[in-house]
Amino acid sequence: MTFTMVTGDLFQLGLPAVGHGCNCAGAMGAGIAAEFRRRFPDMYEEYRQLCQKGDFQLGDILVWEAPDVVVYNLATQPIPRPPATLDAIDTSIRTALSDAASRGLPRLGVPRIGAGLGGLNWVDVAEVLANAGEESPVELVAVSLP
Repeated sequence: MTFTMVTGDLFQLGLPAVGHGCNCAGAMGAGIAAEFRRRFPDMYEEYRQLCQKGDFQLGDILVWEAPDVVVYNLATQPIPRPPATLDAIDTSIRTALSDAASRGLPRLGVPRIGAGLGGLNWVDVAEVLANAGEESPVELVAVSLP
């Protein structure tokens, strides 16, 4: 379908699904991950337990169904500091888009995943996201803060 870039607040755009990059160590202490942890504490506990057991590896996703949104936790980096990897972003976002399509969700929003605390160049990440978005029936929306 498409890849779209917008400016705004990921949580205020009325998107049916949102995703964010996570590490595989069980920490959501900084960046937008801390906001996901605050908004969805039960999701965070499930994520943390998966990580402790070694069941959340690069490229994996954890899907959480909240009352008004589906949340995709994307395993994009091994530990809570750089680097995220383009391969892990590509694998996890494609898996999330496939899941969103199977649920009939029209759009999936993500922040500038991997380009903040993940340490990657946004131009490179945007290219990965654009390619994944073009191959999916779900619109992939990258959200930048104003």
